[in-house]
Amino acid sequence: MGKSGYSKLHIAMFPWVAYGHFIPFLHLSNKLAHKGHQISFILPKGVQPKLENMNQYPNLIQFVPLVIPHVDGLPPGAETTSVVPLNQQKYLAFSVDQTRDQVEGILGALKPDMVFYDFWFWIPDLARQLGIQPIFYVVVSSMIMSLGSNIRTLTKEMTVEEVTKLPPDYPSSTVKFKAEEAAALLFEAEDFGSGLSFGERIRTAVSGSDAIAFRTCRETEGPFCDYVARGFGKPVLLSGPCLPETKTQQLDEKWVSWLSQFEPGSVVFCSLGSQSVLQKDEFQELLLGFELCGLPFLLALKPPQGCSTVEEALPEGFQDRVGGRGLVYGGWVPQEQLLHHPNIGCFVNHCGYGTMWEFLLSDCQVVLIPEIGDQILNTRLMANELKIGVEVERGKNREVPKESLSEAIKFVMDKDNETANMMKRNHAKLKQMLSNRDLQEGYINNFIQALQDLSNRKSKLQNKMNKPDDVW
Repeated sequence: MGKSGYSKLHIAMFPWVAYGHFIPFLHLSNKLAHKGHQISFILPKGVQPKLENMNQYPNLIQFVPLVIPHVDGLPPGAETTSVVPLNQQKYLAFSVDQTRDQVEGILGALKPDMVFYDFWFWIPDLARQLGIQPIFYVVVSSMIMSLGSNIRTLTKEMTVEEVTKLPPDYPSSTVKFKAEEAAALLFEAEDFGSGLSFGERIRTAVSGSDAIAFRTCRETEGPFCDYVARGFGKPVLLSGPCLPETKTQQLDEKWVSWLSQFEPGSVVFCSLGSQSVLQKDEFQELLLGFELCGLPFLLALKPPQGCSTVEEALPEGFQDRVGGRGLVYGGWVPQEQLLHHPNIGCFVNHCGYGTMWEFLLSDCQVVLIPEIGDQILNTRLMANELKIGVEVERGKNREVPKESLSEAIKFVMDKDNETANMMKRNHAKLKQMLSNRDLQEGYINNFIQALQDLSNRKSKLQNKMNKPDDVW
């Protein structure tokens, strides 16, 4: 028993098969294991070796391999979204749905107190049959949960106005989709395996849960979390961002050497995430925008479609014109460490949820180019509500003109611009608050307390049901 009189929990984790879900589920697992709780982490067999080095408590966190069957439409051996394009991920979801019997056997043998899951709509019923509490854990923003078909049903027949109209009592007039972004929301009406649309899959999974848990804090998303709680009539628990301890690992010499040529805070760094693959013309327009801004830049971009290297996709004469002030790199870069290098002063990114937490803990000015649903809402929160960055203005066909990108970078990097300086101060205040060790510690302690309260209520209810009627 813990000092508060509660026993340690045994929690199973079963995230959607994407690294953007495995990793935050594992960060939470490390935080819970640090407090002495036991974790059984269910994941595809081939993923385990790639995550083992991130398991900080191998004595308490056990990986449980799952064999993912092949189904028509999937590449051979596919286990995660990293090898399956978005338009084929319905087959991946259907494939994992076929592991229900495996998962039932695993959970039945392990007998955890709770299971944390996200995309698996069949987990709540299965868990309850085994006496396990289902907890829906959200590793994207609470804003997409507030506006998506989790709270209302979206269909392909709806007009743009109907899709983008804010629901009643929604807590913001600025964290929303524009008319031309309706397609980002209508993805939720698309088929996503097992005869369900994406929205139906998530809505069924959430509705069956005992509680909804978010990987966030009230300081950034409080009103949206409250809105979701009211919409579903369920307890909402906040784990805090569950950021891993900052690595003290040194930045590789090749990066240190290149960055050392420039003044502190003068370099623009760009990374658009591992899922982003640009068309060649989009790629070249982006590069011309960085050239136009006149500042030194480091771009970490995948080769565009149809090209095997970034070098073959460079605009004509680009390298000669930018000389040594620009570096375009097509491989993996240590993003988090680069963001803490003193010579990097601006970060251009897609505002994916994991990346968002990384830049909030940096000192960089922020320029945002969101692409898909949750990135768009994360961007509006950062730019319109928290006022710590700017969004690049897209053209009529949602392209990113080089002039818009260049102007956004020059705007935030202008030391005499009062709005840019206000953003820097807002960012610094938020960074200071989020960096406070006591804040994260408080969130995880309250989170565990809430889980133990849920578990205790369930135990009391079961005892009451099992107790024989009083004899009069």
